[in-house]
Amino acid sequence: MNRRRDFLALAFSAAAVGLPLTYDHTAAASSLRTAKAEGRISAETVATVRFLTESFRSADERLGGGHGLAMVASYLIDDVMPMLKANYTSAIVRASAFGAAAELATLVGWKHHDLGREGAAQQFYLLGFQLASEADSQGHAAWMMRALTHQALDLGQTKHCVDLAEAALAAARGKVDRGTEALLLVTAARAYGAGGRPRDAARAILGAEDAMTANSGDQLPTYAAASGPVASTVASHMGKTLTEMKDHQAAERHYRTALDGRLAESYRRVRGLTVSNLAKTVAAQGRHEEAVGLWGEGLDLMDGVASKRAAAELRSVRSTMAVYSRRGIPGAADLGHRAASLIRL
Repeated sequence: MNRRRDFLALAFSAAAVGLPLTYDHTAAASSLRTAKAEGRISAETVATVRFLTESFRSADERLGGGHGLAMVASYLIDDVMPMLKANYTSAIVRASAFGAAAELATLVGWKHHDLGREGAAQQFYLLGFQLASEADSQGHAAWMMRALTHQALDLGQTKHCVDLAEAALAAARGKVDRGTEALLLVTAARAYGAGGRPRDAARAILGAEDAMTANSGDQLPTYAAASGPVASTVASHMGKTLTEMKDHQAAERHYRTALDGRLAESYRRVRGLTVSNLAKTVAAQGRHEEAVGLWGEGLDLMDGVASKRAAAELRSVRSTMAVYSRRGIPGAADLGHRAASLIRL
């Protein structure tokens, strides 16, 4: 329990974003291999970890990061991490176990990020990177660099983002399917856009589109599949990149594409946030009444979700509706009151 409290007390570190760039995988791997405990882990045990992680992830998407966080973190720290010190029936099972643990650590980091606990989120992402490096030092480790990049971008901490996104692409090139490559490319596009490099961002967007076109429908690795339908995830991040570049018309088109695969039954929170992003691009084009309707749809989806990110969107809607009300835009006053009533975090 004290270890979990220590994680919560940590603050986000801009410098730590770049740690994967100098990480010595071989030294860490040697240390991990000498730390042995009793027991023997089979493929069936690893499959159980993956099954439970997917169950936790599904609940998280519907109910928010605040739902079940303590239980998921406890499972990682008290059950899964000690398992990694055991013996394995084969090298393949060992790699799979570290990969499964990395995915669970990523989920815990994501849940903290969703609650605005950015220091704890970063530490779990870094833990996930270390574990992924032991499982697959190319594709999975690159994916964890992606997670760290997205967190830093969301927080406006862009210093290491381009270097990290480029390192992820270099590590994964030729080692992952085209769908995963598209997801890494669109992360690079966001990093370039946030870093004031619009030409590089546009090039990365085109690369992501080419990768999507060339994608033959190969099954994604489980770590990448956790982000949801590839086309929707790529489109959403393209929308964010284009919003950063002030191309609201193109951003709107990509956000609408993202919604096609983010159905409310499975992706309640992320659909709500995507609808909210769409509303902002519509408002930026002067279609304010339409934006009010979209924000109303977003509120329907965010109702009851334990997420600080969702709460931040609700506060933003409340503030925007106050301005709209003074301008006499229909429906704004009622929507502002409704947004205020839904804010919980």
